[in-house]
Amino acid sequence: MLGLFNKSAQGTGLLAVAIEPEAIKFAHVRAANRERPIATRWWSVPCPPSEQEDSLQRETKEHGLARFTCTTLLEPADYQILLVEPPKVPADELKAAIRWRIKDQLEYHIDDATVDVFEVRAEGDPKGSARAMYAVATRNELVQKRIALFQGARIPLKVIDIPEMAQRNVAALFESPDKATAMLAFSSWGGLLTISFHGELLLTRRLEVTSVQLGQREHGDHYRERVATEITRSLDIFDRQRLSVGVGEVVLAPLPQDPELEQFLRGRVYVPVVVAALPQVMDFADGREPTPDEQWEYFYLFGAALRVEEKAL
Repeated sequence: MLGLFNKSAQGTGLLAVAIEPEAIKFAHVRAANRERPIATRWWSVPCPPSEQEDSLQRETKEHGLARFTCTTLLEPADYQILLVEPPKVPADELKAAIRWRIKDQLEYHIDDATVDVFEVRAEGDPKGSARAMYAVATRNELVQKRIALFQGARIPLKVIDIPEMAQRNVAALFESPDKATAMLAFSSWGGLLTISFHGELLLTRRLEVTSVQLGQREHGDHYRERVATEITRSLDIFDRQRLSVGVGEVVLAPLPQDPELEQFLRGRVYVPVVVAALPQVMDFADGREPTPDEQWEYFYLFGAALRVEEKAL
């Protein structure tokens, strides 16, 4: 069987892979040296947890995935993201200081944790002058298993990423030059609100409302009201951070059905609310645009594959 990628696409771009409980999903995007990113392919393979290694190896062999640089996404249940005050220490001691600061907030011993850090800075602030920091912590065991899964399939894994960063990457395509962008997405595990500016993630907040709950006929308004309240709170928190930039609009990520969320929020949120469609900001190979359901299903994979290299702190 022929592979999914033609020769001109082989080895370029970034391939995002999500290891989900009942499936492995893939999305390939080329963004470098392009005015608009282009998604070349996206697909999924049904796969129970016991068959993940074999399935990934089969896909690698069938489609030549070993030729691509890859990123993989963690599920929100796999990690904690914590807002912390920046410690006043030299740069080479930063991560150690952050580990000490968050150790009592983890559900496991800090020695068993892999921790990464990113800054929240106001526009124009130099690196190292963060107003706040986010620490991302996950179990060493989980990271080691994920790396081993890709090594077993001979896939070059570049980075292990999280949905917050993937959503920021998509939000960057919708940004205005002088206002921050709030983006709101929903999945089977819940909602995620991010606020970003010039590609920098400034605020993130999880919402305990799933895409299924939003689509309920009986209780839909109850969940939509909860969403509106969380957005308002988050916008107020962001305003109090005094980052010298305001939020221009709330962008709603694709949903599998129309829960009338846009109309509901417009009457309750004090900034404009708009609906995002990925074809507004991305191209798709062979003119095959993803359906609204596919835009929702592969939203975080497209976002992860849009990642650009960042310098570590």
